[in-house]
Amino acid sequence: MAQTAPAPPSRWRWIGYTLTIALTALATVGILALWQNITERKREARETVFRIVEITEDTIDPAVWAKNFPRQYDSYRRTVDVERTKHGGSEAFQKLEKDPRLKSLFQGFPFSVDYREERGHAYMLQDPDETERLKGPQRPGGCLHCHASSLGAMYQLGVQAGVPKDESQRQQAIFKGFEVLCSKSYWEVRPLVEHPVSCGDCHDPQSLALRVTRPAFIYAIQALARSQDPVPHLPSIERWRGGDRKKEYDPNLEASRQELRSLVCAQCHVEYYFQPPNRLLVYPWHQGLKVEQIEAYYDAQQWKDWTHPETGAPLLKAQHPEFELWSQGVHARAGVACADCHMPYRREGALKISDHQVRSPLLNIARACQTCHPVNEAELLARTVAIQDRTVALLDRTENALMDLIAALAQARQAGVDESRLQQAQRFHRQAQWRLDFVLAENSTGFHAPQEAARILAEAIDLARQGQLAAWRAQSLRVVRPTDEKTPVAILLPRRP
Repeated sequence: MAQTAPAPPSRWRWIGYTLTIALTALATVGILALWQNITERKREARETVFRIVEITEDTIDPAVWAKNFPRQYDSYRRTVDVERTKHGGSEAFQKLEKDPRLKSLFQGFPFSVDYREERGHAYMLQDPDETERLKGPQRPGGCLHCHASSLGAMYQLGVQAGVPKDESQRQQAIFKGFEVLCSKSYWEVRPLVEHPVSCGDCHDPQSLALRVTRPAFIYAIQALARSQDPVPHLPSIERWRGGDRKKEYDPNLEASRQELRSLVCAQCHVEYYFQPPNRLLVYPWHQGLKVEQIEAYYDAQQWKDWTHPETGAPLLKAQHPEFELWSQGVHARAGVACADCHMPYRREGALKISDHQVRSPLLNIARACQTCHPVNEAELLARTVAIQDRTVALLDRTENALMDLIAALAQARQAGVDESRLQQAQRFHRQAQWRLDFVLAENSTGFHAPQEAARILAEAIDLARQGQLAAWRAQSLRVVRPTDEKTPVAILLPRRP
């Protein structure tokens, strides 16, 4: 019997074969593309640096560093941006126009002439060039210690002063150059620097490890380590204190990377003064970081920034004690570094880098705050603004109290009260003004340590009112001399005016 030939595959079966082959091919291509993408991202993650130029200790210009670190440099350049929060920003407006009371509070001192809002790092060299506060030889060369990328200048000055030009003695040359820098006027040494803060000020050019480089800070952190002030937020100092102390505390050897992410900022964001006779830049941490400990140091040094012309009080001018106030706050105690909030990490492809657009966390709540606080942005902003609003209200009351104290002291002096009887009131003026300015000059509007800021301002208000009463008493005090020696002296205190 003849066999029947099999029927040819149907057209639909051929279509199914074709689709299967096509889908398999597409899946294969997709898998290969995914594998290639993963491989590329892994390679990117490993290659965080483009080795295009050689970076050394003498490489000051950040644009040269940018060839190897373009992502970081891109955000660094954006520190020119002007963005405001409710109580801060980077616009150089005149604070004296916004708050005319500052002219009276700082009368007789250059801040009564020019007191502008702070700006971003990009302007840190331009702003001291333009300020009206100090002109000519009166402006200390030590300003450039922080307002410029000054390591190269200090090294050059140190070599000129006799330190051998040898890489093994670079730090000795920098420290000697620091002394020379401070002894000169600003405009004498200004030609030695070209750039604001640069990469090498915070990073080792070979390993890129964080480091501290500023001599004034290194002297100060060593003095703080030798003090008795508890610093639980700096565990490396506590460990050093528990050791044999044969060598000075060295943050570059002993501090953790997380500590250094704050200490590199503390190199400049601090209180300071220019110590006579050579105007050496000094951070007054010898007794501790708290407002009264710094005040005690200044008292022991018999230091004053100026004498108020109306009250005769020897006053202190706070600079920008961010590190000191932050050290008293909950974020410091929790191990949160300055860079965690002001330079939060961000992703570019497979890379996680620190954002070098140093700015207020309130301009970047998602990355700066929500990594720790699982709360919506509006709520976090509201909490922060509430703290700052309360601080501003306390600052307002403190300024009013000080204005009343100044008026009372001025009235007493105009009435001819002897200066010896006004010393107590003048002492109160010094203490109250110092506490007001410690919070006023600090750039977080109290947020770095809200309870500490409120405590300081509460003390300032109390001291100002005590000073006002003391001035009234000194003016009202009258001594009635008896007609005979047997009658006691009568002290009359009329009601205050």
